[in-house]
Amino acid sequence: MIVDERIVTFINSLETENSEVLETIEQEALADYVPIIRKEMQSFLKVLLAMKKPMRVLEVGTAVGFSALLMSENVSEGCKITTIEKYEKRIPIARENFRRAGKEEQIELLEGDALETLKSLTGSYDFIFMDAAKAQYIYYMPEVLRLLEHGGVLVSDNVLQDGDIIESRFAVERRNRTIHRRMRAYLYELKHEESLVTSVIPLGDGVAVSVKK
Repeated sequence: MIVDERIVTFINSLETENSEVLETIEQEALADYVPIIRKEMQSFLKVLLAMKKPMRVLEVGTAVGFSALLMSENVSEGCKITTIEKYEKRIPIARENFRRAGKEEQIELLEGDALETLKSLTGSYDFIFMDAAKAQYIYYMPEVLRLLEHGGVLVSDNVLQDGDIIESRFAVERRNRTIHRRMRAYLYELKHEESLVTSVIPLGDGVAVSVKK
Protein backbone atom coordinates (compact mmCIF):
# COMPACT_ATOMS: atom_id res chain seq x y z
CA MET A 1 0.00 0.00 0.00
CA ILE A 2 1.63 3.24 -1.15
CA VAL A 3 -1.15 5.52 0.13
CA ASP A 4 -2.61 5.47 3.66
CA GLU A 5 -5.11 2.61 3.74
CA ARG A 6 -7.75 4.72 5.50
CA ILE A 7 -7.59 7.31 2.72
CA VAL A 8 -8.00 4.62 0.06
CA THR A 9 -10.92 3.09 1.96
CA PHE A 10 -12.60 6.49 2.24
CA ILE A 11 -12.10 7.29 -1.46
CA ASN A 12 -13.44 3.89 -2.47
CA SER A 13 -16.47 4.35 -0.21
CA LEU A 14 -17.53 7.23 -2.45
CA GLU A 15 -17.53 5.12 -5.61
CA THR A 16 -20.65 4.32 -7.57
CA GLU A 17 -21.12 0.82 -8.96
CA ASN A 18 -20.08 -0.22 -12.43
CA SER A 19 -22.50 -1.93 -14.78
CA GLU A 20 -24.00 -5.20 -13.57
CA VAL A 21 -21.85 -7.30 -15.91
CA LEU A 22 -18.68 -5.54 -14.80
CA GLU A 23 -19.54 -5.95 -11.13
CA THR A 24 -20.11 -9.67 -11.73
CA ILE A 25 -16.86 -10.14 -13.65
CA GLU A 26 -14.93 -8.26 -10.96
CA GLN A 27 -16.30 -10.52 -8.22
CA GLU A 28 -15.51 -13.63 -10.28
CA ALA A 29 -11.96 -12.42 -10.91
CA LEU A 30 -11.34 -11.64 -7.25
CA ALA A 31 -12.71 -15.05 -6.25
CA ASP A 32 -10.27 -16.71 -8.67
CA TYR A 33 -7.35 -14.52 -7.53
CA VAL A 34 -7.05 -12.87 -10.94
CA PRO A 35 -5.52 -9.39 -10.55
CA ILE A 36 -7.66 -6.59 -11.96
CA ILE A 37 -7.30 -2.84 -11.72
CA ARG A 38 -8.09 -1.43 -8.29
CA LYS A 39 -11.18 0.65 -7.58
CA GLU A 40 -9.31 3.94 -7.44
CA MET A 41 -7.55 3.10 -10.71
CA GLN A 42 -10.89 2.28 -12.32
CA SER A 43 -12.16 5.74 -11.44
CA PHE A 44 -8.99 7.43 -12.67
CA LEU A 45 -9.13 5.54 -15.97
CA LYS A 46 -12.72 6.65 -16.52
CA VAL A 47 -11.70 10.28 -16.02
CA LEU A 48 -8.78 10.00 -18.45
CA LEU A 49 -11.05 8.44 -21.08
CA ALA A 50 -13.66 11.15 -20.57
CA MET A 51 -10.99 13.80 -21.09
CA LYS A 52 -9.24 12.22 -24.08
CA LYS A 53 -12.29 10.71 -25.84
CA PRO A 54 -10.13 8.19 -27.75
CA MET A 55 -11.28 6.40 -30.88
CA ARG A 56 -8.52 3.75 -31.09
CA VAL A 57 -7.48 2.12 -27.81
CA LEU A 58 -4.71 -0.45 -27.34
CA GLU A 59 -4.40 -2.49 -24.17
CA VAL A 60 -1.34 -4.60 -23.36
CA GLY A 61 -2.48 -7.31 -20.94
CA THR A 62 -6.09 -8.50 -21.15
CA ALA A 63 -6.31 -10.98 -18.26
CA VAL A 64 -10.04 -11.81 -18.09
CA GLY A 65 -11.07 -8.68 -19.98
CA PHE A 66 -12.25 -6.52 -17.09
CA SER A 67 -10.32 -3.36 -17.92
CA ALA A 68 -11.07 -3.65 -21.65
CA LEU A 69 -14.76 -3.84 -20.81
CA LEU A 70 -14.47 -0.94 -18.37
CA MET A 71 -12.89 1.15 -21.10
CA SER A 72 -15.51 0.07 -23.64
CA GLU A 73 -18.23 1.50 -21.41
CA ASN A 74 -16.46 4.84 -21.06
CA VAL A 75 -15.45 5.75 -24.62
CA SER A 76 -17.26 7.42 -27.47
CA GLU A 77 -19.49 5.47 -29.82
CA GLY A 78 -17.42 3.96 -32.61
CA CYS A 79 -14.26 3.60 -30.52
CA LYS A 80 -12.41 0.35 -31.23
CA ILE A 81 -10.38 -1.43 -28.56
CA THR A 82 -7.55 -3.86 -29.29
CA THR A 83 -6.20 -5.94 -26.40
CA ILE A 84 -3.30 -8.40 -26.23
CA GLU A 85 -3.01 -11.52 -24.06
CA LYS A 86 -0.77 -14.58 -24.18
CA TYR A 87 -1.87 -16.57 -21.09
CA GLU A 88 -3.86 -19.36 -22.73
CA LYS A 89 -6.04 -20.15 -19.71
CA ARG A 90 -7.37 -16.60 -19.50
CA ILE A 91 -8.03 -16.01 -23.20
CA PRO A 92 -11.27 -18.06 -23.41
CA ILE A 93 -12.51 -16.44 -20.18
CA ALA A 94 -11.90 -12.98 -21.64
CA ARG A 95 -13.65 -13.89 -24.89
CA GLU A 96 -16.64 -15.21 -22.95
CA ASN A 97 -16.75 -12.04 -20.86
CA PHE A 98 -16.75 -9.91 -24.02
CA ARG A 99 -19.62 -12.03 -25.34
CA ARG A 100 -21.56 -11.69 -22.07
CA ALA A 101 -21.24 -7.93 -22.27
CA GLY A 102 -22.14 -7.81 -25.96
CA LYS A 103 -18.80 -6.24 -26.84
CA GLU A 104 -17.37 -8.78 -29.33
CA GLU A 105 -17.58 -6.28 -32.19
CA GLN A 106 -16.00 -3.41 -30.28
CA ILE A 107 -13.14 -5.32 -28.61
CA GLU A 108 -10.57 -7.27 -30.63
CA LEU A 109 -8.49 -9.77 -28.64
CA LEU A 110 -5.10 -10.64 -30.12
CA GLU A 111 -3.51 -13.83 -28.81
CA GLY A 112 0.23 -14.19 -28.39
CA ASP A 113 3.41 -12.68 -27.00
CA ALA A 114 2.88 -8.97 -26.43
CA LEU A 115 6.21 -7.82 -27.85
CA GLU A 116 5.85 -9.82 -31.05
CA THR A 117 2.23 -8.74 -31.42
CA LEU A 118 3.12 -5.08 -30.89
CA LYS A 119 5.77 -5.35 -33.61
CA SER A 120 3.15 -6.68 -36.03
CA LEU A 121 0.70 -3.82 -35.47
CA THR A 122 0.43 -0.91 -37.87
CA GLY A 123 -1.35 2.40 -37.74
CA SER A 124 -1.64 4.42 -34.55
CA TYR A 125 -3.59 4.57 -31.30
CA ASP A 126 -4.68 7.62 -29.36
CA PHE A 127 -4.86 5.80 -26.00
CA ILE A 128 -2.66 2.92 -24.80
CA PHE A 129 -3.14 1.13 -21.49
CA MET A 130 -0.15 -0.87 -20.26
CA ASP A 131 -1.15 -3.49 -17.70
CA ALA A 132 0.95 -6.58 -18.42
CA ALA A 133 4.06 -8.19 -16.93
CA LYS A 134 5.85 -5.33 -15.18
CA ALA A 135 9.32 -6.63 -16.01
CA GLN A 136 8.52 -6.34 -19.72
CA TYR A 137 7.36 -2.70 -19.82
CA ILE A 138 10.86 -1.46 -20.70
CA TYR A 139 10.96 -3.80 -23.70
CA TYR A 140 7.48 -2.86 -24.90
CA MET A 141 8.26 0.86 -24.76
CA PRO A 142 9.85 1.36 -28.23
CA GLU A 143 6.91 -0.32 -29.98
CA VAL A 144 4.36 1.47 -27.82
CA LEU A 145 5.94 4.82 -28.68
CA ARG A 146 5.87 3.89 -32.37
CA LEU A 147 2.16 3.10 -32.16
CA LEU A 148 1.15 6.08 -29.99
CA GLU A 149 0.00 9.00 -32.11
CA HIS A 150 0.99 12.60 -31.40
CA GLY A 151 -1.23 13.88 -28.62
CA GLY A 152 -1.96 10.29 -27.59
CA VAL A 153 -2.04 9.14 -23.97
CA LEU A 154 -0.06 6.23 -22.51
CA VAL A 155 -1.20 4.92 -19.13
CA SER A 156 1.19 2.51 -17.39
CA ASP A 157 -0.29 0.74 -14.37
CA ASN A 158 1.43 -0.91 -11.38
CA VAL A 159 4.67 1.05 -11.65
CA LEU A 160 5.50 1.55 -7.95
CA GLN A 161 5.40 -2.09 -6.80
CA ASP A 162 3.49 -1.38 -3.59
CA GLY A 163 6.24 1.07 -2.64
CA ASP A 164 9.17 -1.30 -3.19
CA ILE A 165 10.35 0.86 -6.07
CA ILE A 166 11.95 3.33 -3.64
CA GLU A 167 13.94 0.64 -1.84
CA SER A 168 17.50 -0.38 -2.55
CA ARG A 169 17.65 -3.48 -4.77
CA PHE A 170 19.25 -5.28 -1.82
CA ALA A 171 16.20 -4.53 0.35
CA VAL A 172 13.90 -6.15 -2.23
CA GLU A 173 13.27 -9.90 -2.22
CA ARG A 174 15.68 -11.61 -4.60
CA ARG A 175 12.84 -12.94 -6.76
CA ASN A 176 11.60 -9.36 -7.32
CA ARG A 177 14.93 -7.71 -8.10
CA THR A 178 14.67 -8.05 -11.87
CA ILE A 179 11.23 -6.40 -11.88
CA HIS A 180 12.54 -3.72 -9.51
CA ARG A 181 15.52 -2.91 -11.76
CA ARG A 182 13.56 -2.92 -15.00
CA MET A 183 10.68 -0.85 -13.62
CA ARG A 184 13.09 1.78 -12.34
CA ALA A 185 14.64 1.85 -15.82
CA TYR A 186 11.20 2.15 -17.40
CA LEU A 187 10.18 5.08 -15.21
CA TYR A 188 13.49 6.81 -15.94
CA GLU A 189 12.97 6.38 -19.66
CA LEU A 190 9.39 7.66 -19.46
CA LYS A 191 10.50 10.80 -17.64
CA HIS A 192 13.49 11.45 -19.89
CA GLU A 193 11.98 10.52 -23.26
CA GLU A 194 11.92 13.79 -25.21
CA SER A 195 8.74 12.90 -27.09
CA LEU A 196 6.75 12.40 -23.86
CA VAL A 197 5.44 14.47 -20.97
CA THR A 198 4.99 12.09 -18.03
CA SER A 199 3.62 12.25 -14.51
CA VAL A 200 4.06 9.40 -12.02
CA ILE A 201 1.19 9.27 -9.54
CA PRO A 202 0.96 7.29 -6.26
CA LEU A 203 -2.50 5.94 -7.04
CA GLY A 204 -3.42 2.28 -6.63
CA ASP A 205 -0.11 0.48 -7.16
CA GLY A 206 1.31 3.50 -8.93
CA VAL A 207 0.41 4.83 -12.38
CA ALA A 208 2.38 6.78 -14.96
CA VAL A 209 0.46 8.98 -17.39
CA SER A 210 2.34 10.10 -20.49
CA VAL A 211 1.30 12.31 -23.40
CA LYS A 212 3.16 12.18 -26.70
CA LYS A 213 4.16 15.67 -27.83
